Amino acid sequence: QVQLVESGGGLVQAGGSLRLSCAASGTIFSINSMGWHRQAPGKQRELVAAITSGGSTNYADSEKGRFTISRDNAKNTVYLQMNSLKPEDTAVYYCNADIKRTRWSIVNNYWGQGTQVTVSA
Repeated sequence: QVQLVESGGGLVQAGGSLRLSCAASGTIFSINSMGWHRQAPGKQRELVAAITSGGSTNYADSEKGRFTISRDNAKNTVYLQMNSLKPEDTAVYYCNADIKRTRWSIVNNYWGQGTQVTVSA
């Protein structure tokens, strides 16, 4: 079984910063891409940022320059450093990862339970 557990969410004032973490645990052979998505009330879930096992990154246009995604492959953990936060960044943030559980298994996509980020004006 594989679990993704996020942490680091909370309440912050506009202009502030937060750092989210997501650790994958369980039976894991390898992790390909890891990423962060978010879902605001009444809106669809959207990609925030993603990072490959080699460190290549991809960001949504609205987050470029404010958010930084990184990962520690030894710890099976992905991070999202969020700076200059805006009220419109308020959402539940979910991490996801493409994981092979064994050498012979296919790649499956796993999701965390989400962590709330609230940015006050």
